[in-house]
Amino acid sequence: MADRIQADLFAVSSAVQEFTPVRAFPGPSPLDRGGALRRRVAEQGPRALAEAETLELLLGRCGLAGSHPALLAGALLRRFGSLPQVFGATLPELALVVGEPVAIELKLLHDLTLRVLEFPMHKRCVLSSWSAVHAYLKAALGGRSREAFHVLFLDKANQLIADERMGEGTVDHAPVYPREVMRRSLELSASSLLIVHNHPTGSSTPSAADIEMTRRVVEAGRALGIAIHDHFLVAGDEVVSFKGLGLM
Repeated sequence: MADRIQADLFAVSSAVQEFTPVRAFPGPSPLDRGGALRRRVAEQGPRALAEAETLELLLGRCGLAGSHPALLAGALLRRFGSLPQVFGATLPELALVVGEPVAIELKLLHDLTLRVLEFPMHKRCVLSSWSAVHAYLKAALGGRSREAFHVLFLDKANQLIADERMGEGTVDHAPVYPREVMRRSLELSASSLLIVHNHPTGSSTPSAADIEMTRRVVEAGRALGIAIHDHFLVAGDEVVSFKGLGLM
């Protein structure tokens, strides 16, 4: 773990060294453009802005001195493709495009969004709040460029104790260790679980490996009296239930 953290810090440091703020932009100044965008929001609401304009307005509040937010927004969308993918990018990936200070601001905004979406799951039964669960999972995993395996640990009332990433890998694989999942469940006194992973490729079809992994986790939970309520696959803006597909 320490080696990975050091590697990430090195990547961020290198990114900051490579990043050069964009200073030239034809047309209105950032201040003029920002004012015009804010007036449109005040008159028509936030949805009056396109993705690039929304990102531009946000970047205008945290951009580097001398950089034009519109060009930074365009660079991010060209590199990652969409707002969910921008916010799903890692800090080193973002820093390569916009520099470390702006990358940190974007990750903080993403974390704040996740905290807001996570809050209802701590207050009511998750099993009766699937829309809240799906919204949270899409925000947490829908834009990621690498596959990750998460576990949502639930208490006796099926309220959320914690959401923890327990595996991260490549574009099409993340390691899963049922023994570690159960060990962490016991540490948190969890009564049941929801397991989740994403497909960065956008495929909403579970693979044979996904199905086998689900079987192994369910069997491990059964031995300890810990129920696995469902396994969710996040593919872009779609959330697929293994139970709904008859795979559990």
